[in-house]
Amino acid sequence: MNKSDLKFFAESLIETFDEAGKESIRLYNEGLKIEIKKDKSPVSNGDLKVNDLITNKISKLTPNIPIVSEETVDLSKKNKSKIFWLIDPIDGTKEYIAGKDEYTLNAALIIDKVPVLGLVGVPKKNRLFYTYAPGESYLIEKNKIVKINCKKQQPKDKVVALSSVIKPSDMILNKLKELNVSSIVKMASSYKFCVIATGEYDVYAAKERANEWDYAAGHAVAQNAGAIIKTLDDKPFLYGKEDYKNPSLLIKRSEDLYF
Repeated sequence: MNKSDLKFFAESLIETFDEAGKESIRLYNEGLKIEIKKDKSPVSNGDLKVNDLITNKISKLTPNIPIVSEETVDLSKKNKSKIFWLIDPIDGTKEYIAGKDEYTLNAALIIDKVPVLGLVGVPKKNRLFYTYAPGESYLIEKNKIVKINCKKQQPKDKVVALSSVIKPSDMILNKLKELNVSSIVKMASSYKFCVIATGEYDVYAAKERANEWDYAAGHAVAQNAGAIIKTLDDKPFLYGKEDYKNPSLLIKRSEDLYF
C-alpha cells in the first residue's frame, strides 16, 4: 500500500465524516436514545448511526481490510491482522450526551502496529483533521484546508499541557514538572492530539487508560504533523494488542517545547 493509496482512502472519507458529524448533531437535537453497555459506559443511537456511516464507507473502500470498532468489537476473537482499521465513532460519548463540543469521530488505518492514516472529526467545532503520511497532516476549517505541523501557537515562555481529568495524578504532575509545564488545561477526547498537532498546546501525558480506538486516529494526525509520541517509559506506542488496552502515553509537540 503506497502513499497515493493512503491519500485516496483519507480523502474519500472526508465527505462521510462531514455527513456523520452533521448526523450526530441532528440526533442530539432530536433527543438521544441512551443505553448502558456491559462495561457500564453509555452508548447512544448517535454513536451507532455514526458507526454505521463510517464503517459502511470503509467497507466499500477497502473490502479486504478488517474493521475493529468500539461498538462492534468481539474481544473474544484475537486480532492477528497486520493491517486493520480502528474506529471510535464517538470518542467522548459522555460529552456528546451532555451537549458539549469536544467529542470526536475517529478512524485510523493501522499497518504493522503503527497508525499511518487517521481522520478526526470535531462536529460542534466545525473542524476536521486528517493525515495519510509523515508531513501530510491537515485541518479543514471554514472551508479551508491548512497543513498543520505542530508550530507553537502559545507564547514562547509558556508550556501548556492538556489533561483528561481536572486533577492529574502525582505521577503525571511530576512528569509535567520535568517538562517545565506552566499550566494545565482539561480537555476531553482525541481532540487533545489534534490541538497539539496544530501547535495550540504543547504536551499531554496520561497513565494507562482507554483503548486503542480512542487514540489511534489522533495519534496519526499528531505524529504525522511532527509530534513525538511514546509511552511514559520512552517506549514506542504501538497498536494491535490482544485486549486493545493502551499503555501510558506522552505526546510532545516537539523536543523543545519552548519553540
